[in-house]
Amino acid sequence: MIDLHMHTTASDGRSTPEELVAQAAAKGLRIMAVTDHDTTAGVDACRAAARDAGLICHVGIEITSVDGGRDVHMLGYGFDPGQAELQGFLARQRADRLRRLEEIGTRLAHLGVPVNLTAAMADAGRLAGRAMGRPMAAAALVKAGHVADIREAFDRYLGEGKPAFVERIGPSPADVVALITRAGGVASLAHPGKSQRDHLIAGLADAGLQAIEVYHPDHDPIDTARYRQIAVSLGLLVTGGSDFHGVGSTREKAFGHIHLPAADYARLAARAGWLTIHAH
Repeated sequence: MIDLHMHTTASDGRSTPEELVAQAAAKGLRIMAVTDHDTTAGVDACRAAARDAGLICHVGIEITSVDGGRDVHMLGYGFDPGQAELQGFLARQRADRLRRLEEIGTRLAHLGVPVNLTAAMADAGRLAGRAMGRPMAAAALVKAGHVADIREAFDRYLGEGKPAFVERIGPSPADVVALITRAGGVASLAHPGKSQRDHLIAGLADAGLQAIEVYHPDHDPIDTARYRQIAVSLGLLVTGGSDFHGVGSTREKAFGHIHLPAADYARLAARAGWLTIHAH
């Protein structure tokens, strides 16, 4: 099986890179990609663990762009993780994540549900390049006893339109596509059924978008068929994965079940410059 969308503790995942590889192997995955938010900090450890476990782990990333005040996520594959422009951009993205988290903390305090984000902030310094985000605030809300679980934290306080939601400031989707391309990578629009920005796809394809994430837990069969048809009509590649964030996370059941068909992987691998052995 092939899963090209998952996260580690380098961003908002619950598994260390080593734990993620062990979990992937236990689910029968043979090929994986770590796609942490706005960072490549977990890639080297994940690839080393994968080699030891007999798995293939590709370099990946999920970069947040903004359109009309809403997040639009872009996956990147096959890029040079050490490219200077990319790393400078990601450092700025992570700095804005910290700013946003601090503002969320202020809003929660004003709402009468104060949380201690000191530990979460300290974690950013313990792992170079770690990307912080709303899940850290959600975990703090749970720890403080204000909500029962992460889902309630987002439903009541942190989700879009909720009282502690802070709008992100960031680059446009086209800018992120261009950035990934300049770093030698393939840009794929992440979970378009979730972001609901279908009107952007054709323009992004003209701007250099090379793929769409067709297989994702938030896509029902109708979504999957529709986005595959869009990919075919625009000549785009297909990507997919479980978007696994760790044991106990909302998409845990998709891990080991939502995966990319081998034929789609082979086409992506050819474009990204990956070897396609062990794809089946």
